[in-house]
Amino acid sequence: MELGRIGVWKRRREGDGTVAEIEALGFGTFWIGRSPSLAEAREYLEATSTMTIATGVLNVWRHTPEEVAAQHAELRRDFGERWLLGIGIGHPEATSEYRKPLTVMREYLDALDAADRPVPPGERVVAALGPKMLELSAERSLGAHPYFTPVEHTRVARERVGPDKLVAPEVTVVVDPDPDSARAKAREFAASYLRLTNYASNLLRLGFSEADVADGGSDRLIDAVVPHGSAEQVAEAVHAHLEAGADHVCLQPVGHGDDPLDDYRTLARALL
Repeated sequence: MELGRIGVWKRRREGDGTVAEIEALGFGTFWIGRSPSLAEAREYLEATSTMTIATGVLNVWRHTPEEVAAQHAELRRDFGERWLLGIGIGHPEATSEYRKPLTVMREYLDALDAADRPVPPGERVVAALGPKMLELSAERSLGAHPYFTPVEHTRVARERVGPDKLVAPEVTVVVDPDPDSARAKAREFAASYLRLTNYASNLLRLGFSEADVADGGSDRLIDAVVPHGSAEQVAEAVHAHLEAGADHVCLQPVGHGDDPLDDYRTLARALL
């Protein structure tokens, strides 16, 4: 499966017409965010011809494994290796049914394996932050797709999954050469994630303090998790993830609206 070194992570939005231009810029993979269904993923596959399309990620609480396996088989039949299934457990604040995440993910993977048309491990990737979920992603899928993580987590992920499994972190960035303006946009984006248990706990495991996580995030934390600055400075941060062990980095530029085409163009010139 060809993901390329650099991709784009973008929140699913009805009527989104940017995917074709993102493909034309040369990005290797388009990750559909905001818990897309496989029916919604089909629209992105139909709008492109060469780029890999992945869910980033399908929420396991919202779709049965039997339904997902059947639709996955149809997408693989119609689009071949351009389609990658990304699945994730979400966070406890998102569903009242939330229970032991590792157990639920293992059961979901078991059900994908047991479906009438199984989803092979090499055709799926798991959203993973903590050490046990990272290990499960290596055991039962192509590898790990972390979200909202600094370079240090990429290093940890590589150690946990081993040398031969995929590490494909999402990296949110702000392309803005003004340091104060850029950090303010980064902090605005980060605020909601720092209130979620799984993301905050992950950052604490990596050595950030409670004070770093509180009140919208310290400058140290914001600078580590949401790289910002000129396109060249952002490119340096992306290369740091690659040097730390990432096979693929998918970029989510924020701060310039829902369709930051100028950001995609600028990042393509700096990185592709």
